[in-house]
Parts: sequence; C-alpha cells; structure tokens
Amino acid sequence: MRKIIIGSRESRLAVVQSEMVKKAIENSGNGVEAEICTMKTTGDKILDRTLDKIGGKGLFVKELDKALLDKRTDISVHSLKDMPMEVSEELPLLAFSKREDPRDVLVLPKGTDTLDKTKPIGCSSLRRILQLKELYPDMECKSVRGNVQTRLAKLDSGEYSGLILAAAGLKRLGLKNRISRYFEPEEMIPAAGQGILAVQGRRGEDAGYLTEFASRESLYAATAERAFVRFLDGGCSSPVAAHAVLKGEELFLLGLYYDEKTGNYEKGDKTGSAKDAEELGISLAKELRSRCEKRQEGRA
Repeated sequence: MRKIIIGSRESRLAVVQSEMVKKAIENSGNGVEAEICTMKTTGDKILDRTLDKIGGKGLFVKELDKALLDKRTDISVHSLKDMPMEVSEELPLLAFSKREDPRDVLVLPKGTDTLDKTKPIGCSSLRRILQLKELYPDMECKSVRGNVQTRLAKLDSGEYSGLILAAAGLKRLGLKNRISRYFEPEEMIPAAGQGILAVQGRRGEDAGYLTEFASRESLYAATAERAFVRFLDGGCSSPVAAHAVLKGEELFLLGLYYDEKTGNYEKGDKTGSAKDAEELGISLAKELRSRCEKRQEGRA
C-alpha cells in the first residue's frame, strides 16, 4: 500500500484540516494510506509582531516547503488564505478543497452579548481593520496573534471587547457556538482563498489520490481571487480582499483595492465566465485601481 506523508503546522486547527485531507485520501479508493507530520513554522513562533513586520505569509509555509523539497513529506496542507500569491514551480498547488463558510465573524467574550466600547476589538488584519472602520467607526482595533484558542483565551480574560476571526476555522474546530455575528461578504470582503484548503506537492509526481478531494468550484474561485490580489501586488501588509462565487458557469467576483500611498480604497464587483477566472480577477483589479487613481486626480 502506498503511504503519503502530509506536512502540517502543529496548531490544533492545522491538524484538524490535515486530518480532513487524510480522511479524503484514505477514502478515495486508491489504496493509499496517509500519515500526518507536524512542524512549527516561523510564523507560529514569532507572536509579538504583526506579520507585515516579520516577512508576511511566507513565514507559515517555509518549513513545510523545505520538508517537501527534502522529501520528508509528500504533500502539505495549508489554509489557502495563508499562502503567498507566488508559489514555486517546483511545489505547485495540486488541489483545493470544497469551501467552508468564507465569512469573517465577530466573537464576543463568554457571557456577553454586546461590544464593550472601552476595550479594543482584537484584529491583526489590515484588510479587516479597514472594513471594520465602516461598521464600527467608534471602536479601536488592537493586534492579536496566536492560534484560535490563544486568541479566545485573551478575549475571555478581558483584554478585548471582541475578536474578528474566520468562520471557517471556528467551525472546523467545533466552535461555531462562539460566533456572535456573521459579516456578509458585501459588508466585509474576505481574504482571497478564505475557507479553502490548499494541498501542495512536488512537481511531476502522481497525485491521482486527490481527485475526489479536489473541488472545481473552489479552483475557479481561488484562481480569480488570487489573480486579483497578485495583480495588485497585495501582500500581507496590504488590505486587498477578494471573494468569488460560482453561479452556473459564471463567476461573480467582489474585490477591494487599497492605495497605500493615498489611503483611498475602492470596492467593486464583476461577473464573467468561470473559464476566464484569471482574466476576471485581473480585469476587476485594473478597474478598481483606475477608479482609485481617478478619485485622487479629482482631489488634486
């Protein structure tokens, strides 16, 4: 029997997600068994600074990439939203999972049902902070790092009035009951790839055991969202956002572009053929950047 070693971050959420992939592989009927190999990434170790100060999203994949290249593992499982927009040709993304709930959510301290305006909202993402200012203009935001359980412990101990987290992670951890409010994508556009798991492997190796796991819908959505962000060079420090939904053979894409020089930002949407997902992402990115530039020219 063929054995596949799955590389995973060692947080509880990462392991749960890797276990989902392990189960899908072993249930694929390809006679493959899987084993999970966990490791701590640089991004998991440095918790006293925001990601844009220490090197961005690549810090969550570096150790996993090295394990793949050294052939200590065969595939890696990532939250797609944590993946850099540029991926090595040697280590391609092989499959995308069916998407879990892509929305951002508000989590309040246990036993409360309203935000305490004397305390900050815990949120490290500039993308979320920018959009939160529209929803809660009188609330302060303060960075919070660490895994989901660590953040919840800080919330419940009284450090924050609330947290903004991804619904997908909470649901996968069985913590749906902690969600106080869902933000619809039109209110708070999610990060590109939010709710989707990505499986990464080595170029040229047979990955037929992932056929049943791979989602066509997620492939189209991820392609459009990542093309949008990549075109705008949106890294971890840039609050660019994108969310796509497949409707029949058409893809509906929401996007947010932020101009770091001026502080202006634009939201917009575009619909196109799912087969042209990458072109759709680039087209909306160009449109929103152009609108931002014209607005600035109008102020000059």
